[in-house]
Amino acid sequence: MERRSKLLRCVTAAAGLAAIFSFGALTADAQRPQPTRTPARPAASPTPAGAEVISRADDLPWVRIPDSNEPATRPAGETEPRDQQTIEALEARIKLLESSRSKDPDAVQRRLALNLEILTRAEQRSDTLRKQLFEMLEKEGTVLAKLDSIEMDMRPEMIDRGVAFAGTLRPEELRDARRRQLTAEKTNQENLLNEIRRNRSNLEVNLQKADDLVERLRARIEREIDSALDETNPANKPPDQNL
Repeated sequence: MERRSKLLRCVTAAAGLAAIFSFGALTADAQRPQPTRTPARPAASPTPAGAEVISRADDLPWVRIPDSNEPATRPAGETEPRDQQTIEALEARIKLLESSRSKDPDAVQRRLALNLEILTRAEQRSDTLRKQLFEMLEKEGTVLAKLDSIEMDMRPEMIDRGVAFAGTLRPEELRDARRRQLTAEKTNQENLLNEIRRNRSNLEVNLQKADDLVERLRARIEREIDSALDETNPANKPPDQNL
């Protein structure tokens, strides 16, 4: 028993010493500075041997990529003349397009066709007004003839003759009634004549305006036709246009 007790004490002492040494080692490691780790750099992927750089500069012709050999800045005196030349070139191009558009054969034909249509309608309106004026003149003549007939019937001898054929016992009343009737008819015909003459005056003014418009349109179309014929005639073109 005594021997076993000594053995247990030896084992316990050895375990305590081992624990002390282990705690000391851990404390020393904690107090020792840790070395910093350098992050690993990614390796550059090699460029394939068959790779080719495709330029897109032709897709945007108006964008000019500056040359690496050119200076970054230009003097103001050198940039302004170049801009002025660009503006002048654009203005010349616009004038050229406008001149070519005005001489377009299709545009000339369309303009002539439109003017001819306007002239046709103006002539039709002029003919309609002239026809209405003739009708008014005929009505005026009819009313004047009717007034002359009424004036003839209103004479005393004509009224007496009409009363004599009636065979009445009261000729004075019959003459007065006939006279009032003829006077009323005369008043109506005179009013109608005044209206006809007023309409005829308006028609004459409108017809004169319509005829003047027709004459102006005819003169304009004739000038445009002559101009178109001169442009289409090869003998009237400049030498560079005949080529």
